[in-house]
Amino acid sequence: MKTKAKIAILLVALTFFCQSCGIYSFSGASIPAEAKTVSVDYFPNHAQLVNPLLSNNLTNALRDAMTNQTTLDLVESGGDLSFEGEITDYKTTPVAITGQTAAMNRLTITVKVRFSNHIDDSKDFEQSFSRYEDYPSNQDLNSVQESLTATIVEQLVEDIFNKALVNW
Repeated sequence: MKTKAKIAILLVALTFFCQSCGIYSFSGASIPAEAKTVSVDYFPNHAQLVNPLLSNNLTNALRDAMTNQTTLDLVESGGDLSFEGEITDYKTTPVAITGQTAAMNRLTITVKVRFSNHIDDSKDFEQSFSRYEDYPSNQDLNSVQESLTATIVEQLVEDIFNKALVNW
């Protein structure tokens, strides 16, 4: 048998093996074969400083990650895997002080997440995730807020996804 044919057969067999065990996806997620659904509750904003779009953006980004990176069906509530939580902090602080003024400011977002794996409750967790982005102090937060929060939300969703489904 030719080498290319052997490699092709091996790749096909490996693909079927990975799919049949039901706990691996090509996104790196480790999902129990019995899990068919996921639910992501709305993440309310309980921070002192409230960005009115942040709750929707975070909730929708996490829902999108679940549907785009897994084969799970998104359900309104009671999924085999479920996420709930809240935004606990949204703040800007000065960093990189030069003289008596800040050269940079830092926008930090913190989210508390409760993950429930109704197939294997040993995978459940409750944890806070925090990410930040710096921006020049000569820029008003309102002018950079949209792009900064989009970047931070993307990082937070990746962290939450990895903790829940990649087991890092």
